[in-house]
Amino acid sequence: MSPVPEPRPSLAEAAADAASRRALARSPRAAFRHGVVQTLPFLIVIVPFALLFGVVATEAGLNIAQVMGFSVLVLAGASQFTAVQLLTDNAPTLIVILSALAVNLRMAMYSASLLPWLNEASRAQKAWISFALIDQSYALSIQHYERHPRLSMPQRLAYFGGTAVMLCLPWMLFSWVGATVGEAIPDGIALDFAMPITFLAMIAPMLRTPAHLAACFVAIAAALLLAGLPSGLGLLIAAPMGMATGAVVEARSDTRAAAQEG
Repeated sequence: MSPVPEPRPSLAEAAADAASRRALARSPRAAFRHGVVQTLPFLIVIVPFALLFGVVATEAGLNIAQVMGFSVLVLAGASQFTAVQLLTDNAPTLIVILSALAVNLRMAMYSASLLPWLNEASRAQKAWISFALIDQSYALSIQHYERHPRLSMPQRLAYFGGTAVMLCLPWMLFSWVGATVGEAIPDGIALDFAMPITFLAMIAPMLRTPAHLAACFVAIAAALLLAGLPSGLGLLIAAPMGMATGAVVEARSDTRAAAQEG
């Protein structure tokens, strides 16, 4: 009898193995360039989003130095827009600060997700990572780390650095452009499309398991139902509801898989 041939890997598995080999072979400098290249499509939405902030902030009465203070020191688009809107409504300073912090609480979840991959980084490295951590740099980096779990720490840091440079610097630059030449932009050009497209581009590739999908849809449904709550409180409630749902679905999936193996 002829021996049973071993199954050949599928084309997808072969492509994934080849991509992993390329990722592991990159020097930190090459990993940095790879992060830069993979970030380029996000400029399509980062640029108009930054322009829009510059325009909105100056229309709210901020001067260029104050606009740049927001974009360089805060470096968080959603929080910046929230703060500017509240300032326009003459909200108390404490409410402005607390609301901006509340909107940015998702960064704590991002940090917890990245910790297993970057725990060995030094304090100084963690400091600049926390400064440059935004939605897009997180989404790109966590997908890259999960796809190539054997990357060295220098390779992981370099890749994150490449994404951060190509996201943060254009945000700062085009916030300044929006603040200086915003009045010349025609009213008919809708720049506010940038935010929803950005989040769709980040989230869609990450919905790979039933737990991901369950968390996503529960969070969306809860956010819509609670949209009437003030100061973004609905989002703060919807986010943990989505995470809890995802954790429950994943735990049940693991239990079911263990029972089948047993």
